[in-house]
Amino acid sequence: MKNIATCFTLLFMLLTSIGTLQAQEIRNSSGSSTGRIDNDGTIRNSSGSSVGRIDNDGTIRNGSGSSIGKIDNDGTIRNGSGSSVGRLDNDGTVRNDSGSSIGKIDSDGTVRNSSGSSIGSANGIPKAWAAVVFFFFIFN
Repeated sequence: MKNIATCFTLLFMLLTSIGTLQAQEIRNSSGSSTGRIDNDGTIRNSSGSSVGRIDNDGTIRNGSGSSIGKIDNDGTIRNGSGSSVGRLDNDGTVRNDSGSSIGKIDSDGTVRNSSGSSIGSANGIPKAWAAVVFFFFIFN
């Protein structure tokens, strides 16, 4: 399950860059705040503690600063070792390395699991950043 979650989060990193984001809240399916992403790419939990970050080059780091993955310009998602673990489709669908859909983030910021059920929202946050928070930092 962690590989699937990592695949999903890393794929969406392709869609954005750090420079245009202002701090925004991440909410669960009940509407409660579960954290935020600061304008410098720092990912914070609901207590305000840093749990990771997104670098300008798309590298995703955990709370201790170790790289956990990256997305190539062609949509290939790679884990921290550089191995391909999935792909990002142009419509925002994330696929694992077997080609199966594992989720999607809608244009309005709604985050959906592979069954299409809403698991939260990230209005105003680029899809890539929202996916990082929901599928890697919150649910794993």
